[in-house]
Amino acid sequence: MAGSDLLLGGVLFLFAAVIAVPLASRLGIGAVLGYLLAGIAIGPWGLGFISDVDEILHFSELGVVFLMFIIGPSSIPPSYGDCGAPSSALARRR
Repeated sequence: MAGSDLLLGGVLFLFAAVIAVPLASRLGIGAVLGYLLAGIAIGPWGLGFISDVDEILHFSELGVVFLMFIIGPSSIPPSYGDCGAPSSALARRR
């Protein structure tokens, strides 16, 4: 996959998101559902603007990395210790 194809795909994903999220807000559905509908619309099973599944996988991996960077600082490590006893008790029952 050439770099220009990757750039064009990124611009297309961003354009679809910019259009879909306000439209989803007006319809009263959530932004996440708007993102999903935009992805379905431009993907291989929709209008087919992006037909290379490997290209979609690259963008999904990038999205997961960004999500982990967003969630990471908001988690509080000392609170993890509170979950140890209930989760181990649940594991022993199974």
